[in-house]
Amino acid sequence: MDLSPLWLSLKIALVATAFTFVLGLPAAWGVTYLRRAKHVVDGILSIPLVLPPTVVGFLLLIAFGRNSAFGRFLDSIGLDMIFTWKGAVVAGVVVSFPVMYRGIRGAIEQVDPDLIAAARTLGMREGRILFRVILPSAWPGIAASTVLSFARALGEFGATIMIAGNIPGKTRTMSLAVYTAMQGGDRTLAFQWVLIIVSFSLVILILMNYWTASGFRRSSRGRRHKA
Repeated sequence: MDLSPLWLSLKIALVATAFTFVLGLPAAWGVTYLRRAKHVVDGILSIPLVLPPTVVGFLLLIAFGRNSAFGRFLDSIGLDMIFTWKGAVVAGVVVSFPVMYRGIRGAIEQVDPDLIAAARTLGMREGRILFRVILPSAWPGIAASTVLSFARALGEFGATIMIAGNIPGKTRTMSLAVYTAMQGGDRTLAFQWVLIIVSFSLVILILMNYWTASGFRRSSRGRRHKA
């Protein structure tokens, strides 16, 4: 059994999750305290969540293709996205970003506003409030969002096959390996990949439930102590 789709999927999902976290955290923080056009901005950032993955992949193919201005710029600096693992990372970032963004935003909105108000009263700047007050209080939700974002990137199929293709050892992820095995009539191999994917998904759900429950217990103790 060729395990290259497993290692490739893990590499793509880890890199995509890192980018998604770096982009999702400031986006969630900014939109949470946005006063004007909040719903419009939220809709734009969340739209990959409701679009079919193949549509997302098609739009990425147009945006990063060599016929586009951005694609020509990337080609001029020697960065090729189409039919490479880097293209699969881009697909993973785009489809998993709404999961990260909305999860972190929900976690930030659950932080006790009295803590934030007290920090501002003490003269703390917004950036320090984020790192000293908001993030420590919202970390269970942030951790759960990161795990779910990783799972979304790990199992991406439609957008990946559109922009990165299905090249063995290069862009064939676990989801694409299942598809290829079924296309070739090898149900045993497809079932083996399904078992691996289900196992990863189960571990991810257990971790998410643990961090969510941990955060709930912590917030409950904090409310009782405050009362």
